[in-house]
Amino acid sequence: MPIQKISIEQLLELSEQFPVLDVRSPGEFQHAQIPGAHGFPLFSDEERAIIGTVYKKESREKAIKFGLDFFGVKMRPMVEEAEKIAAQFKSNKGSAKSVIVHCWRGGMRSTAVAWLLNFYGFEVYQLEGGYKAYRNWVLQQFETTYDFNIIGGYTGSGKTALLKTVESTGHAIIDLEGLANHKGSAFGALGQPLQPKQEMFENLLATALNKKKDHFFWLEDESQRIGNLNIPPAFWKTMRTKQVWFIDIPFEQRLDFITTEYGVLKKESLIEAILRIQKRLGPLETKTAIGYLVEDNVKECFRILLNYYDKNYLKALHNRENLDVLLSKINCTNVDNIINTKKLISCATVNT
Repeated sequence: MPIQKISIEQLLELSEQFPVLDVRSPGEFQHAQIPGAHGFPLFSDEERAIIGTVYKKESREKAIKFGLDFFGVKMRPMVEEAEKIAAQFKSNKGSAKSVIVHCWRGGMRSTAVAWLLNFYGFEVYQLEGGYKAYRNWVLQQFETTYDFNIIGGYTGSGKTALLKTVESTGHAIIDLEGLANHKGSAFGALGQPLQPKQEMFENLLATALNKKKDHFFWLEDESQRIGNLNIPPAFWKTMRTKQVWFIDIPFEQRLDFITTEYGVLKKESLIEAILRIQKRLGPLETKTAIGYLVEDNVKECFRILLNYYDKNYLKALHNRENLDVLLSKINCTNVDNIINTKKLISCATVNT
């Protein structure tokens, strides 16, 4: 069967059946990739640099010859690696000899690998436009209209856990903090894996949005910045127009919750997090909060921090147009995800 050129839409469908082989260099792949793709480099970073230099300084033909020198010795190992990946992919939902191949622009690299695998006997699909076309698709997803509501609430309301409980009841969600590997505050990176690059975060978010495009779903209220990452401006603008269901839990109950959640973390890490916000927190409050922490009075330290975050959240909440129309408060007595989820779903259903 000849190599089949496919569009982004076909890629999204076929990638559920066949593995995606990203033949760009390791550096390109590590920066960001199509979620679920396998790194399958035709050239190393060093080899790619050499070929690029020869192409610019000498000629296309000489660059191709260098590429063939690098490619020739890799042919058998690449075929064998492709066999392993295809055989292991999702218990072979499709053919064990079917793969999707792409490079940066759908040019010579993916064409060469597609030819090799097709010659060996694979059914090969080649993405037209390559990863560049995929990135254009990603950015388009943030301009699309979606049907969702937002779960709001001050710090310590257990919004992330509440979102997960909402999902367990059969409702669709997108966990922005989960995609970003960050809980959103100065303390949000503690105990979390490294954050993805901005481009990879966008790829993950676009994938999640595409899967929910025909369904209503829930999001947690966030500032535009989650750790080192930014929610794409177009989608952030959409978020600011959506209904906010504010889980209103008393201060002391929220204080108990965050003291339990963060109080187990290393004191040094907590101090570093406090110092990151010292300019906004103020010198006196910073010194007092750290002093409480040094004295093992975690609760009083967090009392200062919670007051700080409440003020910031309230300011951000009111930085919306038509807030009086968008905001609905749900009074809750404690951080109880099961009870609060029932209240949330009940109120949202009645007012829909």
